This record gives sequence, structure tokens and C-alpha cells, in this order.
Amino acid sequence: MDVIVLGGGLMGTASAFFLARRGVRVTLIERGRIGTGATVASFGNIRRTGRYLPQLPLAHRARALWGQAETLLGRDVEFRATGHVRLIFDAESLADMRAFASAARPWGLDLEELDAAEVRRRFPGLGPGAIAASFSPEDGSGNPRLIAPAFAEAAARLGVRIVEQADIRAIRHRPDGFAVETGAGRVEAGALLNCAGAWGGQIAAQFGETVPMEAFGPQMGVTEPLPHRIVPVVGIWTRDTTAGAYLRQVERGNVVFGGGAARVPVALDPGHAQVDPAGTAQQMRALVRLVPALRDVAVIRTWSGCEGYVKDMLPVMGASATTPGLFHAFGFCGHGFQLGPGVGDAMAELISTGRCETPLDDFRIARFAA
Repeated sequence: MDVIVLGGGLMGTASAFFLARRGVRVTLIERGRIGTGATVASFGNIRRTGRYLPQLPLAHRARALWGQAETLLGRDVEFRATGHVRLIFDAESLADMRAFASAARPWGLDLEELDAAEVRRRFPGLGPGAIAASFSPEDGSGNPRLIAPAFAEAAARLGVRIVEQADIRAIRHRPDGFAVETGAGRVEAGALLNCAGAWGGQIAAQFGETVPMEAFGPQMGVTEPLPHRIVPVVGIWTRDTTAGAYLRQVERGNVVFGGGAARVPVALDPGHAQVDPAGTAQQMRALVRLVPALRDVAVIRTWSGCEGYVKDMLPVMGASATTPGLFHAFGFCGHGFQLGPGVGDAMAELISTGRCETPLDDFRIARFAA
């Protein structure tokens, strides 16, 4: 068997790597450079808290692989199981957290509930106004700038052919598979995996599969280096989207942050989002509620990216409903970083064996057929 993977972000490179480990011949095609799309714009959050419950088996599969990443890939991708704490400031949010924790327990996720005193004791300086928090000790973060290149390099060592800066000009389905015409030449294979991110819907539409999807860019930023004091990834339970900020401090001392501001609409051509400075100011106000000591720090860089958001906020994963040999893994709605290794492993299993031990039915593209 041979497979063409479209897209060189985390989903595409992880899929190529795990396919190659199963003995599949793979060509990966990326329109730009490896890992420079939605992956590099990510916050780097490796969290299972708050996920759609039927997505948890995939999240657990991914979390296990994050723990093996350095061994699998031969380099440190800065995965750190520092824990993930979400602060709670009101009774409504506390009820939401407890409802999720209760519902998630049968799915294999156990959250610790911390009262206000325990938050102060374990995480001094965080959320002085918090009345409680949830804590997921085995979650954490990874480096979005390292992970896709690491998967690509490891895949190349296994024989994967990687073609960068190759715009897709035409895709043709034939009785024996697919032919993809690119700016770098023609590639043929028996199967095609669509990991094209925000552009994935356009590719699916060529095969009669319409996905209600839009592209948005997150608002992200990083501060000057500070003394290292914040160990876990920090977020918040809230229904207020303007307060939904999150942050983590890297070992070099910089605080990376996101959330707390509206996502910016992105045109797929050229596919680059511009940060709204007013959004950054809004983010900082939200961050100060979580960590008051950040009130006077300098923000040294801001950035955005291009992410695909499906109308129902669930990804598209699995086999095509119209075209034999076509598979999809796109539209992760800004929540895909943690899932990436699991997505790659699951898609490799599905493509090479025709089945997947992780349930993917909720993500099938056929849900939009009506």
C-alpha cells in the first residue's frame, strides 16, 4: 500500500510517521513549510479537561504517545507533564466543573477538586479570588515549534518522502487510487489522507463532501522572561468567553498566553491572520485575574495562525463517505494540539487495517450529508 498525506502540520506529520512504522509507503505534501500552519500558532496545551466526552478515548491515546514522544522521535519536544489547573471564580462555574468531572470519570479522566485553601497552598500566586479549581496532574504542555518538524524528521528516517512548498493544483481519483498534481510535480498513490487543516474542507468538497467550516486565527502572545514560578498550565472555568484566558510559563521564564479575546476571521488565501492589538490588551486584563503578578510585565511578541472551525466544533476524522481510499483528519477547531499524536496513530491504524480501536464515529464526515 502507498498513501499521499496532504498537510504538513502535526496531524499530517504524525500520520505519516505512524503509517511508515506500519510499513506503508508515504509521500507527504505541504503547501508551505512543515509545521508553519495551525500547529505553530498553537498554545501548546496538552489537556483533557473540558473535552467533548466521546473524544476522551482519542485524547487518552494521544496523552500516552506524548509521554513516549522523546523515545519515538529521537528528540525532546518539550513535553512536560506539569499538570493542568483550571481556576474557578463563581458558583456557576464550580457547578459546571463538578458536572464535567462526574461525567468524565466513566470515560477514564479523574479530576481533582481543590478548594480555595488548597489552591493557595499548592499554587501560591494564582487566582487570589478563586473559590476552587480543578487539577489534572498528568496533563501539561509541549512545544508547538518542535513537534511537527520532529515527526517529519522521524518519518523521513523511516522512508517517508516529504515535499514542501508544493501548491496543490489538481486531485484526481482513479480506479487504482489518486493522482495529485502539485507545483513540484505529480504524485500517485492508492490512498489519500486529507490533513489540510483549514483547507481540508475545500479538498473534501472536491469529492462531494461538504463540511460547514470557517477559518479563524487565535490571539497568542508571550511575555519577557521572568523568574520561573508557574509550574502547571493555568486556565479558567467560565462561560464568559472574554475571560477564558490561559497561560503557561516555559522553563526559560517566558509566559505564553492565549484566549480571552475573540478569534480573528482569516481568508484562506493567503491564510494569514493579523493580531488585533485591542485583543491583546483584553487578554492581559483576563490574565491578571489568573496571575496578578503579570500586571506590569512586557509582552515581547504576539502572533496568530489559521485554524479550521467546524460548525458543531467537532473534527472530521475517518474514511470518506463518497470515495474509496480517501480519508480525512481536519477541522480540529483550535483543540487539536493535544490530540495530534493520537490522531496520527489512529488514522494509520484505520488506513492500514480498515479498523480503529479508538471510536471515531462521532467525527465521521457523513454526519453532514443530510
